[in-house]
Amino acid sequence: MTHDLTADIVADILSLVNHETSSHDLPGLAAGLDHLRDLATARLGPPDVQRRHRGDGCGDTATLTYTGTGPGHVALIGHYDTVWPPGTLADWAPPAAGRSPKLGGPGIFDMKTGLAQGIWALKLARDAGGPVPTVTFVFNGDEEIGSPSSRPIIEHTAAEADATLVLEPSADGAVKTARKGTGTFTVTATGIESHAGLAPEAGASAVHALAEFVTAASAVAAPDAGTTVNVGLINGGTGANVVAGRATATIDIRVRTQQEKDRVDAELKAIRTSDPRVRIVITHGWNRPPMTLNAASARLLDLARAVAQDQGHDLRDAAVGGASDANFVAALGLPVLCGLGAVGGGAHAREEFICPDTVQPRTALLAGLLTRLATWHRNPQST
Repeated sequence: MTHDLTADIVADILSLVNHETSSHDLPGLAAGLDHLRDLATARLGPPDVQRRHRGDGCGDTATLTYTGTGPGHVALIGHYDTVWPPGTLADWAPPAAGRSPKLGGPGIFDMKTGLAQGIWALKLARDAGGPVPTVTFVFNGDEEIGSPSSRPIIEHTAAEADATLVLEPSADGAVKTARKGTGTFTVTATGIESHAGLAPEAGASAVHALAEFVTAASAVAAPDAGTTVNVGLINGGTGANVVAGRATATIDIRVRTQQEKDRVDAELKAIRTSDPRVRIVITHGWNRPPMTLNAASARLLDLARAVAQDQGHDLRDAAVGGASDANFVAALGLPVLCGLGAVGGGAHAREEFICPDTVQPRTALLAGLLTRLATWHRNPQST
């Protein structure tokens, strides 16, 4: 890969960054997906099969399939939505093209660089002239809000493929082979309103009961086991002089294993508060199951490491606290690697950046892996 080609890839990355695609901005998402599909077509030609799946209030999901010249079928998964609201780009230092030590912009690390690298990786694999597997891109616009509409599409595509590669950013260059399962729980306390001065004893405070609950819920955390509990939002009451009749809390919970998930569910359900007149209702909202390195993914990791060795470097793997669409695939027992995208940092933060000098080797790694996957089989007995 040449220096000029790296500049072309960076230019495509910046074109994606300049299309703002907040998870909650449907017009922006629609325009961003149109641009992403146009970019894929410009670099790879029209897909042999394509479909736009409506998001039902979320960003649409596009599936683009390019028939290979060899056996094998690979799913490349990447989300085009970001956490950044519309207008962020206007007061962000504009991304500058070129090979500087760092290159910033909303969504550049998470994960528009990965999208561009995925497209270019297939182009490079084709240009190399050897056999290339069939590749299906899944571009979804709802990952940052839990992939509610795209999850079944991702699971179906992964089940049809021999391997799934997720273009999320790397962990400082390492691919991600383990991720925590995530849940967002809503806790609602319903008490009895009364005048705080004239008849405080007639009331049953939802706020006081909720405070007891969240204190107990926080104690369910088990940091040594990788389980975290964060009460991020609390709302309740109608006035300082009113015994609160209603209060709610939103809790983020992350676990490494199914066993911890089951324990958390049981312990939250067992929490009792001191005033029996207050009713506590927990809405369980597990979104993504834990991702662990299953046997099929371990074989895929070995293959990726062999490709990296052939290209003159080592490839590390890492376990991380965040979740991604790879969690869904791993939970099905299918081969998946995550974190094959950008090298950089600052996800969801104003210092979000990539290292442009890594764009070339990361794209080459992915291209090499695609080539090797033309003759790789999910089931080792079939080789």
